[in-house]
Amino acid sequence: MISVQAAKDLILSQSLKLETQILPIWKAVGNILAEDVLADRDSPPFNRVTMDGIALQASKLKTQKSFAIAGVQAAGKSQLTLEKTDQCLEVMTGAVLPKNTDCVIPYEWLDIENQTATLKVDEQVDANQNVHLKGSDARKGDILISRGKKITPGSVGVMAAVGLPNIKVIVPPKVVVCATGDELIPIEDTPLPHQIRNSNSPMLVAALRALGMDAESKYIPDDKASMKKELAQLLGQYEVLMFSGAVSKGKFDFLPEVLNELGMEKMIHGVAQKPGKPFLFGKLENSLVFGFPGNPSSTLVCFHTYFKPLLFQALGMKTTLATAKLTTEIPFKKPLTLHQLVTLSLVEGELLATPVQHSGSGDLIHLSIADGFLSLPEDSEKHKKDEAYPLEYFY
Repeated sequence: MISVQAAKDLILSQSLKLETQILPIWKAVGNILAEDVLADRDSPPFNRVTMDGIALQASKLKTQKSFAIAGVQAAGKSQLTLEKTDQCLEVMTGAVLPKNTDCVIPYEWLDIENQTATLKVDEQVDANQNVHLKGSDARKGDILISRGKKITPGSVGVMAAVGLPNIKVIVPPKVVVCATGDELIPIEDTPLPHQIRNSNSPMLVAALRALGMDAESKYIPDDKASMKKELAQLLGQYEVLMFSGAVSKGKFDFLPEVLNELGMEKMIHGVAQKPGKPFLFGKLENSLVFGFPGNPSSTLVCFHTYFKPLLFQALGMKTTLATAKLTTEIPFKKPLTLHQLVTLSLVEGELLATPVQHSGSGDLIHLSIADGFLSLPEDSEKHKKDEAYPLEYFY
């Protein structure tokens, strides 16, 4: 077996080939940017008025409190010039600041009578007050949104502002999720006493959808000949083949053998971790193969530990390491990385992780309670209360 970190490094050394497509910006929300979004001009492109009121020279307020109104600078109109600096111009929010003025006094501070504005409050007024200065948000050519970012409604607003009706996005890889096991039946069927409904496939498809991806789902029987026939038909159709179950050493765990016969280059089979020790990874033609152990916790933990980092790397998405502090000590003497299911709470600004008590990696009920898991290192016989450990969210 290899370590969790060695397995991660090996998987991240592989490339996940992705294509791109052009979408109208209003259809692009939730997709990943395949190009930088650049400022096509300074932002704001002019000294912009931020409040309705009057514009004048701030220095004049030292000796003068009343100003004749010489005109109105409306939003969307060409820039006016204040010809006489002992006067003012009315200005509207969003308008360009008139020439020969450097501040804006809001109407709420003024009495206006007979086309004269008089300051009625004793407030400090400085140059550039209530003015959004040209280029203070970004300069022409600046990167406003970087490649690899997920597109949000706010991103769409920026794209529209810089004149981009369409944007290039990354097309997620095609994925198929294959469940194995003769004990599995469709979720809408009624199980016999010796059967269970197929829960891992919907769980994995949902985990992929949470990452902005769709996936097909297939069932593979625990019969070597049938398995080989079914898998042969999948070759060349998907960038990623995901399997849940049939990767351990049981009498009917034919998957590794069948994949080898189909030409898979096996790179990992067995990782020093709990749960998920029998995890399988390899390359088959143009596809990457992820074989997750069949117990629900093993499947979901391995998905987040090994597939998600590779996807984020391929998408160019930056990830930051999250940590959380244990709320109780956990003794663990095996030389394995322990992926401990936890619930999370924020207390006085600290993220705390409380272990979820469960009956093992096959406990689906308690898996649904967990917010994520801590990866506790293999080089310690006990993991201390109040110590921070790497955290992976399930959402």
